[in-house]
Amino acid sequence: MDALQHRLRTLPETAALADLDARRKALEGTIRDLQVDVSDLTEEQRKADADVEQVKARRVRDQGMVDSGAVGDPKALERMLGELESLQRRIASLEDTELEVMERLEEAQSALDAHLVELGKLEEEAGTVGSVHSTKVAEIEAELAQLREERSAVAADVPGDLLALYEKLRDQKGGVGAAALRARECGGCRLTLNNTDLATIAKAPADEVIRCEECNRILVRTPESGL
Repeated sequence: MDALQHRLRTLPETAALADLDARRKALEGTIRDLQVDVSDLTEEQRKADADVEQVKARRVRDQGMVDSGAVGDPKALERMLGELESLQRRIASLEDTELEVMERLEEAQSALDAHLVELGKLEEEAGTVGSVHSTKVAEIEAELAQLREERSAVAADVPGDLLALYEKLRDQKGGVGAAALRARECGGCRLTLNNTDLATIAKAPADEVIRCEECNRILVRTPESGL
C-alpha cells in the first residue's frame, strides 16, 4: 500500500500536467497581451485611414476648385496651389504612418494566430496526458481499495496492543514495523542473530512478540528462520 501511494504521488503524468498548466498560463498571458496590441493597432489603423481620407477629400475639393477656375484671384490661386502641394506632402506622410501601423498590426496578428495555434496544441496534449493520468489514478486507487479491505480483514485478527505497537514502529522505521526472520537474519536491519538469541527465540511461545535487538522491529518467525 505504501508503494502504491508513493507511486500515486509521483506519477510522471502529474508532473507533466503541472508543467503543461504552467506553460498554458504563461501562453494565455502572452495571448492576452497580443490581443490588446491587435485591438489598439486596429484602432490606430482606423484612425490613420480616416486621417488619410480626410486630407485626400480636402485635396480633391481644392483641386476641383482650381480645375474649374472658381479661384480667379491670382494670389488666392497661388496660395491654393501651395496648399495643394502641402496637402500632397501631408498625404504622403500620413500614408507612411498608415503603412507602418498596418505592418505592425500584421505582425501582431500573425504572432497572435501562432500563439493561439500553440495553445490549441498544448490543450490537446494536456487532454491526452490527463486521460492517461486519470486511468492510472483509477487503477491504483482500485488496487489500494482492494488492499485496504484485505488489510482490514487481517488486522481484525490481530490483538489491539500488538497492532498499536506495529503502527508505532511503522512510523518510526520508515514504514516497516515488522520483519521476517529468515536464515538467522532480520529482514529489517539485516542483522544476523547469534546462537544465543536464536536459542531464546526458539524456546519462546508461538504467540510471544519477539523484537530484533538491533532495530527493535517485530520479528516474524518463519519456517526458514533457522531456529
